[in-house]
Amino acid sequence: MGSGEPNPAGKKKKYLKAALYVGDLDPDVTEDMLYKKFRPAGPLRFTRICRDPETRSPLGYGYVNFRFPADAEWALNTMNFDLINGKPFRLMWSQPDDRLRKSGVGNIFIKNLDKSIDNRALFYLFSAFGNILSCKVVCDDNGSKGYAYVHFDSLAAANRAIWHMNGVRLNNRQVYVGRFKFPEERAAEVRTRDRATFTNVFVKNFGDEVDDEKLKEIFSEYGPTESVKVIRDASGKSKGFGFVRYETHEAAQKAVLDLHGKSIDGKALYVGRAQKKIERLAELRRRFERLKVKEKSRPPGVPVYIKNLDETIDDEKLREEFSSFGSISRAKVMVEVGQGKGFGVVCFSSFEEATKAVGEMNGRMVGSKPLHVTLGQARRRW
Repeated sequence: MGSGEPNPAGKKKKYLKAALYVGDLDPDVTEDMLYKKFRPAGPLRFTRICRDPETRSPLGYGYVNFRFPADAEWALNTMNFDLINGKPFRLMWSQPDDRLRKSGVGNIFIKNLDKSIDNRALFYLFSAFGNILSCKVVCDDNGSKGYAYVHFDSLAAANRAIWHMNGVRLNNRQVYVGRFKFPEERAAEVRTRDRATFTNVFVKNFGDEVDDEKLKEIFSEYGPTESVKVIRDASGKSKGFGFVRYETHEAAQKAVLDLHGKSIDGKALYVGRAQKKIERLAELRRRFERLKVKEKSRPPGVPVYIKNLDETIDDEKLREEFSSFGSISRAKVMVEVGQGKGFGVVCFSSFEEATKAVGEMNGRMVGSKPLHVTLGQARRRW
């Protein structure tokens, strides 16, 4: 590139430095309202409210793009936590490269906050320790939930904040300030600690005939229990899972070792340590990531979802039942502890084949049960 030609990379970098993220926006705020709010700070390229791609509902945040970085910096320093539509908004530099945010470096966690401390107060409390990229008090419909996050632009600033603020009393409440930990890391810590001490056991995959008394009878063999509960729906019907809390860790551990996989009334029990909420969320994230990887490698096709499968139906039998309707790229029965979970999926090569299968198979008796068959959304490779 000649010296007289413009540098697209340099221009892009300058453009990005002039973009601000605007968070905590009222749902009724529009691009025009953002423009009118920020135009006095300097010339704007454009404003944008981010919306759900399907419903087009606002997501509560947007972007303001200035022509000049100096104007964006002035707005950031003087307009943060101003009101728009009666609600204070949060400003920070737009971060197109989210590697710093995802790394967790410079990010701290604060808990036991007094409900009167809002985003503005949090920002000014912690800005003495370094440049803040973002800060947010977590709220629900009732206001502050008592914890928050502050992300500094450096690890040194975060360490200063932790050193000076951890244990300090704010509005007569002693706050905890520590390094931010990703859910997976916190779940691993809880899991390691709880494995050596757990007394609560999770049990699933049993039939309607198992009530609290029957469950207690099965599990009391391993030690005294504090509580035994079969979980039921609104109509009182068993959901097929429950919890048993023992007085000692040793009893709980022995029950898990002895009863996991044991057949009760023809069903193989799942028995394991009852997970904490943070562990369950981390596991769901891991499953989601694995599903995304599988989805990328999965052959394209039109999925048909089948529920109420008989326990005798396996992958091969499922493929056989649906093969007359067209070319099948995949047939899978979902299983757990070696036993079918009662639902599966069949992928056809065309929409017409899948539609025909749904029309013919929905309600048909296969084994001892009528099938519930529905059409899924086609997956395409572009």
